[in-house]
Amino acid sequence: MRRVALVTGGTRGIGLGIARALAAEGFDLALCGRREETAVLPVLAELGGGGAAACYFRADVGERADRARLVSLVRERFGRLHVLVNNAGVAPAARADLLDAGEESFERLVRTNLQGPYFLTQAVARWMIEQVRAGGGWSGCVVNVTSVSATVVSTNRGEYCVSKAGLAMAAQLWAVRLAEFAIPVYEVRPGIIRTDMTAGVADKYDRLIAEGLVPQGRWGTPEDVGRVVAALARGDAPYSTGAVLVVDGGLTIPRL
Repeated sequence: MRRVALVTGGTRGIGLGIARALAAEGFDLALCGRREETAVLPVLAELGGGGAAACYFRADVGERADRARLVSLVRERFGRLHVLVNNAGVAPAARADLLDAGEESFERLVRTNLQGPYFLTQAVARWMIEQVRAGGGWSGCVVNVTSVSATVVSTNRGEYCVSKAGLAMAAQLWAVRLAEFAIPVYEVRPGIIRTDMTAGVADKYDRLIAEGLVPQGRWGTPEDVGRVVAALARGDAPYSTGAVLVVDGGLTIPRL
C-alpha cells in the first residue's frame, strides 16, 4: 500500500517542488490551498501522470474549521497518513518598517504561518499516534518548512520573521512531544528560493547574489527544497528528530 503525504500549499512554489519530489518517491498526495480546484487541475494531472493519486482539498490552514475539515477529508479519501508537510505560508501584502507596521498584517501572518500549522500538527499527530498504536509497521514524520527569516532579521517584514521563528520553535516542541511515539519532526529552512512569492523582489536578489550574498552563487529552486523533504519522508534521518536542515546555498554561514 502506498504511503500518503499531506502537503499544505502544495500546488505551487516550494510546495509544488515538494509534492513533485514526494510523488517521485512513490507517495500518494493530499494537497491543500485556497484556490479553486479548477485552477490546480493541471498540477493534479501532472502529479498523477507518474502513478500517484493526487487529491486537492480547498482549505485555509489559518482557519480552525478548514483545518478540521481538511483532516477529515484526507482521512475519508485515503484512510491513512504518513507525512505532514507544513509548507503553506503568506508574506506581508506590503512591506512596512517596524516603526510603522500595523497589527492587521501581523495577525494575518501569525494565524496562517504559525497558528495554522501548529494546530494542524496537533490534529494530525493524534491521528499518527492512533496509527502507531494500531501496529502494522506504520512510520512517518512531520516537516515544518520555515525560512532563513526565522533567524535573519528583515526590519521591513518583522511579522514574517516572527511567524517563521515561531514555526521553528514549534518543530522543536513537537519533536520532543512525539519522540515517544517514534514520529520524528524536522524543520527545513529555505533561503532565497525563486517562486512567485519572491518574484516582486527578484531584481534585488539578482543583484545581491551577483555581489556574493549566496556562496553557491545562485537562487535556490523549489526542487532543491523538495529533494531534502523527500529524503526526510523516505526515512533517511530516523535518529535526527528536531534537526534543522538549511537549504540556502550557504547564505547564513557567518563570514568575515
